[in-house]
Amino acid sequence: MAHEHDSAETAERGTYDFAEIQAKWLPVWDELQPFRAGAPGDTRPRKYILDMFPYPSGDLHMGHAEAFGFGDIAARYWRHQGFDVLHPIGWDSFGLPAENAAIKRGVDPREWTYANIDQQKRSFKQYAPSFDWSRELHTSDPEYYKWNQWLFLKLYEQGIAYRKAGLVNWCPNDQTVLANEQVVNGHCERCGFVVTKRALTQWYFRVTDYADRLLDDLNQLEGSWPTKVVTMQRNWIGRSAGADVEFEIEGRDERISVFTTRPDTLYGATFMVVAPDSDLAAELAEGASPEVQQRFQDYLDSVRVESDIDRLSTDRPKTGVFLERYAVNPVNGERIPIWAADYVLADYGHGAIMAVPAHDQRDLDFARAFELPVRVVVDTNAPVTGVIPVIPLDENGVPMLPEDLPAVDPASTGIALTGDGRLINSGPLNGLSKSNAIRRVIELLEQRGLGRAAKNFRLRDWLISRQRYWGTPIPIIHCPDCGEVPVPESELPVRLPDAAGLDLSPKGSSPLGAAEDWVNVACPNCGGAARRDSDTMDTFVDSSWYYLRYLNPNDDERAFEPADAEKWAPVDQYVGGVEHAILHLLYARFITKVLFDLGYLSFTEPFTSLLNQGMVLMDGSKMSKSKGNLVEFASELGAHGADALRVTLAFAGPPEDDIDWADLSPTGSAKFLARAWRIAGEVTSSPDVEWKSGDPALRRITHRLLADAPGLAEAFKFNVIVARLMELVNATRKAIDSGPGAGDAAVREAAEVTAMILDLFAPFTAEDMWERLGYEPSVALVPWRRADPALLVEESVTAIVQVDGKVRDRLEVSPKIAPDELEALARASEAVVRSIGEREIAAVIVRAPRLVNIATKR
Repeated sequence: MAHEHDSAETAERGTYDFAEIQAKWLPVWDELQPFRAGAPGDTRPRKYILDMFPYPSGDLHMGHAEAFGFGDIAARYWRHQGFDVLHPIGWDSFGLPAENAAIKRGVDPREWTYANIDQQKRSFKQYAPSFDWSRELHTSDPEYYKWNQWLFLKLYEQGIAYRKAGLVNWCPNDQTVLANEQVVNGHCERCGFVVTKRALTQWYFRVTDYADRLLDDLNQLEGSWPTKVVTMQRNWIGRSAGADVEFEIEGRDERISVFTTRPDTLYGATFMVVAPDSDLAAELAEGASPEVQQRFQDYLDSVRVESDIDRLSTDRPKTGVFLERYAVNPVNGERIPIWAADYVLADYGHGAIMAVPAHDQRDLDFARAFELPVRVVVDTNAPVTGVIPVIPLDENGVPMLPEDLPAVDPASTGIALTGDGRLINSGPLNGLSKSNAIRRVIELLEQRGLGRAAKNFRLRDWLISRQRYWGTPIPIIHCPDCGEVPVPESELPVRLPDAAGLDLSPKGSSPLGAAEDWVNVACPNCGGAARRDSDTMDTFVDSSWYYLRYLNPNDDERAFEPADAEKWAPVDQYVGGVEHAILHLLYARFITKVLFDLGYLSFTEPFTSLLNQGMVLMDGSKMSKSKGNLVEFASELGAHGADALRVTLAFAGPPEDDIDWADLSPTGSAKFLARAWRIAGEVTSSPDVEWKSGDPALRRITHRLLADAPGLAEAFKFNVIVARLMELVNATRKAIDSGPGAGDAAVREAAEVTAMILDLFAPFTAEDMWERLGYEPSVALVPWRRADPALLVEESVTAIVQVDGKVRDRLEVSPKIAPDELEALARASEAVVRSIGEREIAAVIVRAPRLVNIATKR
């Protein structure tokens, strides 16, 4: 019977055909261009909504569908709220994946990249995000990367961009260097190969000069960025407070500076360890015997193939080479031996540590392996003010005083004493607590000129050189006489040469070095023969400032107009994956601060609010072709339509949660959309009907949604809005079928509000509903209807009456009913009286106006 009713209803009210609706409205929107931002004379307040750059590695996938769907909900919402919304789109089109794919297929990277962009653009159009297409950009266009080069030159002028020799992370598969942030658990974050070290001269950005600001300014983002992302950035920057301690080296004029967070334990330093791959270790080894020199060289060769993760592992045997050199402990004058060992990294602190084996587990493991002295300088049994000590008991259960406790020898137990306590065996520091001892020893070191308070960071300078073709050429010319010479700004962009004739396969050096006509140039200073720098920039340079280029994407005179940055930036809402929590976001924050210091910006943080979407899984796993669980965006789009996909993803749960496509129902979403669409076609009242004449019950449902949806949207509770829309559609359907009918003013009002709010999630359906209701496009520009306060006051609420925890009755009562009055009504209920029977009432709990719970004695 229900099936017959549905069939009849479809025939009478029309058939919802998503393909027909999409084909109808796409050309209309292309002509109207309703989402162009910044029209002259537009006085509306502004909002900048930005999605993280798509990478053109192929067609869009379900992750794109989710991320860009959420960004579009935000953009559409703020337009309805009366804002001039900038919601641009572009492509992060340089990079290794495109180059590797082109090499594999034997095509030019340009051909591969721009073909993928065209495909993604077609898919985006079908998906209907409200982009301002007039601002479209591609980072591989010379019109874009010209300004990467301009930015590089500005940093070079300030000494922020510099070139140096040193050990770098090297991916043996992609044959290029990697920044520290691009090494994940010792592997290349792009291809997964184990990363090794290689000595090269490379370009860096001095991001460490901004470490304090990058850390401290995270306070501005608390509450508007996900806590997880803020914590990840704090940990990556990794600020440590301590001291730089100067150690004299026998036979060396210059001292060695060692950073330590525990200068209070200096009296316990019994040896020194230097990183074997540091310049210092090589220098010290030169003065050793030939046997030690050979042993050191063999050891160095083995270390160079290890990852940093392996070297820092605590569960591997300690190895090292004694360099036959000694340092002098600055606080007690003791000679301490210097070892090279792989558990110290060349880029931590100064590449050398003072080893205090009694109080550091790795130092202790090393000391036990090589029979080096272990001296306890912190009595961890001694009570410290403000710390409640754990009192040990003897074999009879009697509390033991500190002086009665047995001495603990880490050299015997193999367990370092890492707790707090009082200093011992430390001369003038004896008896002091840790914090007081740190202050005192720094004072002593400063008085003697042998140390000072210092900070250290986990963060390292950003290595931007890449030995690959498909990227921004570095605008530096190397002259034998003049050295590094910047390319004059008037000669930008330095364009990539044609790939034809170049061998682009990874080989350890840039393919651009073989482009003789391109690389050989005259020096801008002296006119002599010189060569261009053949490396290209890390593609994260491209995305570190792209949000600013959107403001003036076609400007040939400047990267961006500071006045427009003042109008639009910083970005109000940024949407993208948590996988960019360190790399992209950290670099964008850094470049923004640099541009602020250079006077181009008036703000120091690029993204005011950040939303991280979860992953779209299939059967509990990340989608991949190899697993056979890949859900193609194009096939889902063809099967269900853009609106059904968008509604399904929005309804699935909070945006930040992972969702499993196997658990979702785009078919159910399509049925909901068809139901809403049919209602718009059934409305018979005119657009100028007086709303107040409509059914009050339906109007209350409509206006509660109008009142609640803004708060829900701004809290990213999109799934709740969709659920409330479904309730409104059901209530409207009921009003048409068994209530006041399709001509009632409340039915039209509900249908119009449904279309307006549905525009956030299903723009094709919403636009068609708006037309069926008698209006011109576009519903996306309709101001948000304001809720009538009088309709938000509940005339009655449902009170649940329970007897011994079971619901026995429901009472419609005033929301202002007094507790004693509600209890009386509950006791008088016939259903409650029958349920209680002859039992005695033990207690009554009243939570007016919603609940009465009666408990009986049994």
